[in-house]
Amino acid sequence: MTVYIDVVLFENLCMNYIILFGTGYIIKLKIKHWRILLSSLIGAVYAILSYMEIFPLYTNIVVKFILSLCMVYIAFNPKNIKAIVKELTLFYLVSFALGGCAFALLYIVRPQDIFMKDGVYIGTYPIKIALLGGIVGFAITYIAFRVVKTRMSKNELIYEIVINLNGKELKTKVMLDTGNLLKDPISNNPVVLIEKNKLYDILPKSLLENSKNMLGGDWGEDDSLENEYRTRLRIIPFTSVGKQNGMMLGIKVDEIKVITDIDEIINTNAIVCIYEKEFSKRGKYFGIVGMDLLEQKN
Repeated sequence: MTVYIDVVLFENLCMNYIILFGTGYIIKLKIKHWRILLSSLIGAVYAILSYMEIFPLYTNIVVKFILSLCMVYIAFNPKNIKAIVKELTLFYLVSFALGGCAFALLYIVRPQDIFMKDGVYIGTYPIKIALLGGIVGFAITYIAFRVVKTRMSKNELIYEIVINLNGKELKTKVMLDTGNLLKDPISNNPVVLIEKNKLYDILPKSLLENSKNMLGGDWGEDDSLENEYRTRLRIIPFTSVGKQNGMMLGIKVDEIKVITDIDEIINTNAIVCIYEKEFSKRGKYFGIVGMDLLEQKN
């Protein structure tokens, strides 16, 4: 059977791209397509060298691991060892899922035209079958990952955030609440709820202690507060158990940075709402964020 090197290169390039794109999409990395394309090309060239048996070393499992590590690093540029391990692990999981679906479809359609040489599958199968298998595998992996993620413990959903306002900085811990759908009704910007006691580091005492009155337009006797914070104030409506048509005072901050295991998500449009009570009696976290803040990057 005649095998065309350009076809093998294109097939592996497409599959590698789907695997890397799926990896980045599932764990919500900032995707740069040129980096993924370069990484995919390196993997495709390896497949050709392995098939042609140019160097026996290319079939070594250690070299394959190093290749995978290089592909992940080039595609996503992880910032630390923990991020590399997480991205590499998911890269393998997505590879197994996509590869399994693709090969299953290939054997069902035309098994007689497929053979494997040095770990590379070669055949006269239509490229659309391989791509379809890759897409199906990506969908299965994505759904499975989302199901597992929703069942994670609260400890795994706690993030450190850094809030910047007028040159002041507040570092605290917040919990991701997928049910938190609060947004500014005018700008549609995401809302973060922070305990009042924590906000004394970045907001004046007179503002925090008078926050309830400010909802009605009463600034008290400190006119300087009105001049400094009037343009930052937001009124955020909310509904909770036992309370309909509630209102919270929100402050438009300069920047919120969410620090995750693999990334730092910066948002310059977020609003911090003053929460009068405590979120955690044990002090594990002091605020609530929604998925919008993690997904909306600047």
